[in-house]
Amino acid sequence: MTVKILQLLGFMFGGVIISLVCNVLLLRFSRSLGIRNKNDITVRWSSESKPSLGGVSLFVVFIFSGIGYSIVFDYINIFQNGQYVGLFLAASLAFAMGLADDAYDTKPLFKLAIQIVCGVVFLATGSGIELFENFYVDGVLTIIWVILIMNSLNMLDNMDGITGTTSLFILSACLVSSWLIFDFNTNIWSLSLIAMLGALLGFLSMNIHPSKLFMGDAGSQFIGLFVAFFSMEFLLNSGTIQQQHSWLGLCVAAVAFTPALVDTLTVVINRLKRGQSPMVGGKDHTTHHLVYSGLNDRKVWLIFVVIGLLAAVLSVAMVNLIKLNTIAPVLFFLAYTVFVFILLYRNTIKYPAPPKK
Repeated sequence: MTVKILQLLGFMFGGVIISLVCNVLLLRFSRSLGIRNKNDITVRWSSESKPSLGGVSLFVVFIFSGIGYSIVFDYINIFQNGQYVGLFLAASLAFAMGLADDAYDTKPLFKLAIQIVCGVVFLATGSGIELFENFYVDGVLTIIWVILIMNSLNMLDNMDGITGTTSLFILSACLVSSWLIFDFNTNIWSLSLIAMLGALLGFLSMNIHPSKLFMGDAGSQFIGLFVAFFSMEFLLNSGTIQQQHSWLGLCVAAVAFTPALVDTLTVVINRLKRGQSPMVGGKDHTTHHLVYSGLNDRKVWLIFVVIGLLAAVLSVAMVNLIKLNTIAPVLFFLAYTVFVFILLYRNTIKYPAPPKK
């Protein structure tokens, strides 16, 4: 037990240190590379131009966590693990696509195509949603899940610290849930998760308002793919894995993703009501409307910290209840997501965006 805890702490602090070093170096040597907001201030919240390279540190930590695992457990070849190979390939695709978008503003259809390919890679390497015991139905749902999560977290990356914090809590829920389902362990999944939590903490130290750098699409697309994979494995499939009703996993995932789910639903509903495409950028997210209500950026981030923390705690509790075969309370926990949605959605109605000057 002591050795396992030391291994986990080592990967956690390793993730923090690598993330901090990467971000400090990127800030020092990339004064102009990756700068955002030169031409898109109208749709981005921050009026300042800052390096959009925070996602690089997240991907670097992911690579080094695999190397570190291979060194610590030299008798295990992680590239004989089909699921890990799938995660590695899909994560690399997502990161490269996001990096290209940061540099060249790629077309939406190109992004969608890459996201679909990422979902197909998961299916081809043995990962996927297990809800209906039908490969084709579950396969389509897997691809949709990847697309939804990657775009949802990308949309949520509209204010300092929001997507990083939301991802931190969702991945924390995934880690604890994996230990509840498969017992406490230090396998490749646990150590990859703990390293990424460290990477996110290192990144957030420079991304919380007032931020020094942004995550960029390279970061939001990569972390979206990473979150999609682990939430699928340890949250969405938690009912099936524990030989309970498969739909219970949907309830767990809905609660865990409360911040992202509520923001995406709110934006989609309000834009459709205005006759706008949900895919266009804009300053009409739940975070923005909280600022319109009189809060500053730091207070908005703290609100999302509370929402994300409670969502993580409740989703882990739901996984434990499923393990104990206590089903009824699991449905009750969905009231939290509904409650948050009502509060934040009403706020967007009560405090609309100020008229453009």
